[in-house]
Amino acid sequence: MTTTPLSISSLLSRGFVNATALTALLLATLTSAACSTTPEAAPTSTATPIAVTTATATTSARPATFEAGGIVRARLSAAVASRVMAPVTDVRVHAGDHVRKGDPLVWLDAREMTANRDHAAAAATAAQESSAAADADVAAVEAHLELARATHQRIAALAAKQSATPQELDQAVAGLRAAEAQVRAAQARRAAAAAGEHAAAAATSAADTGLSYTRLVAPFDAVVSERSVDPGAMATPGLPLLVLEDVSSLRLEVRVDEARASQLQVGQPVEVSAAAEGADAAAGWTAARITEVARIDAASHSFVVKIDLPNDTAWRSGRFARARFSGAPRSALTIPAAALVQRGQLAFVFVVDHGAIARLRAVSPGATANRRVELLAGLADGDVLVLNPPPALTDGHSVETVRLKPDTTTASPDAGTTSGAGATTGGAR
Repeated sequence: MTTTPLSISSLLSRGFVNATALTALLLATLTSAACSTTPEAAPTSTATPIAVTTATATTSARPATFEAGGIVRARLSAAVASRVMAPVTDVRVHAGDHVRKGDPLVWLDAREMTANRDHAAAAATAAQESSAAADADVAAVEAHLELARATHQRIAALAAKQSATPQELDQAVAGLRAAEAQVRAAQARRAAAAAGEHAAAAATSAADTGLSYTRLVAPFDAVVSERSVDPGAMATPGLPLLVLEDVSSLRLEVRVDEARASQLQVGQPVEVSAAAEGADAAAGWTAARITEVARIDAASHSFVVKIDLPNDTAWRSGRFARARFSGAPRSALTIPAAALVQRGQLAFVFVVDHGAIARLRAVSPGATANRRVELLAGLADGDVLVLNPPPALTDGHSVETVRLKPDTTTASPDAGTTSGAGATTGGAR
């Protein structure tokens, strides 16, 4: 016997069910449909296939990298401070000014130093005059000594002939000895005068040096990075008035945990970037080299690594930058960066299945190097991906793979990538 299905309207017309029974029947039908566990087939497009190029997710050895942030500083910098206490009378520069070596920076009140210098100059003049007088005294006593010697010789000759008395001879001998003593005394006074002259000259030089401390000039070609003084302020020895930096030579100073001490050494190549955190990881990285590795700080259990930066206008002293160091290689799954589709904060790829259907799949990307992205989750080795997905491509749309021309932007031997150049027409089917 064949059973003819009855519609709900026919049941009502024939009186088999009432309104209450109809409501219960509808609820039972909806509940049964909601609790059904039969999976719905994935949508499959029958539209014209879209021509795409593909690449393959590959697993290869990839250098392990880690990053550290730090501050860009000038290799040569100087805090300009006064060596004397004096009021500031003039400040010739402002922050940001470029100065040349020897350019005036700060003028201090020099009245006291000028007076000291004048006093020292006068003392030096007096010492020179004393030295000249001592020279004259030496000349006079030396002349007297010559006379005493001549007199002694004559009296001694006469005494030998019994023509001079012993008293005359004694007087001649005493006169000679007195003249010799006077010469020695005059020479001593001349030496003292000469020493006084040297002391006065040194005092004059010291006064000149002290006076020079009231004129602060640039020690090298630099840029004024800080100005912390104005005219009228009191300059104190050791208190910085200006800070100068040679911006032609910069370096990045980063602090690294002590556990990585064995991985870093002087001369090791690194990559540096001034791009903000979260910016395009593949852009902005520049090759650099480690120039200094400081000792480990026992308090913080870390150490400072100094990296010379290239001469580039993009670098500025005081800004934050990052350094990327390479470690031991490890195995990682990578795909070309061109395969990623960013939608807000999420990342997706189109995976071509064996039926030549593009399936949109969410992935978890990691670090980017050599234009290949490391994937942390979402794909398996050998998955075929669509490169540069066209806007018309949607989940479940059929595709036709065309041969991809060799492209070095999606392949890097050291990154363990593949270009997908071996894909052929219909190869994804």
